[in-house]
Amino acid sequence: MSDTLAPPAPAPASGPVLRPTLRFMLAHPAHVIALGAGSGLSRVAPGTVGTLWAWAAFVVLQPFMSDGGWAALIALGTLIGWWACTVTARHMRIADSGHIVWDEVVAFWLVLWLVMPAGFWGQLVAFALFRLFDAVKFGPMAWADRAFKGFGPRGGFGILLDDFAAAGCTLLVIALWKY
Repeated sequence: MSDTLAPPAPAPASGPVLRPTLRFMLAHPAHVIALGAGSGLSRVAPGTVGTLWAWAAFVVLQPFMSDGGWAALIALGTLIGWWACTVTARHMRIADSGHIVWDEVVAFWLVLWLVMPAGFWGQLVAFALFRLFDAVKFGPMAWADRAFKGFGPRGGFGILLDDFAAAGCTLLVIALWKY
């Protein structure tokens, strides 16, 4: 095989990136997305910080978005996020780092979109339920978390899937509570 067609040489072996830095995040566009535009850099509860970032972004975008716009943004965010989470997990050498928060962002956007119109307290309940289901990881969240571990596209999909399962459980509890 010619040198132009050969895959690039692997990077020198080094340990996992346990705490990504601003420099790491800015080194690749996938890192910016997967780390939630910096919200995943938090040293304390990055998943919660990423979900708070998602909530703030939702509140800012909501006046300008139709239902079709939200559906398109969430669908596109899922596809791009799949790629970004896959690349970032591989670069961090951690299958599902807690600092990768795009999964929380896109899944929580889905929750907020489907519970609207809801006031602050309704959104806060959705936030608390989503964080509970995402953190505890029982039932469907545990299955998704276990079934799709690893690197590559399957692992990237798994990073997203357990948060979509948490979103589904959140929406189910809210639906049962309302009706």
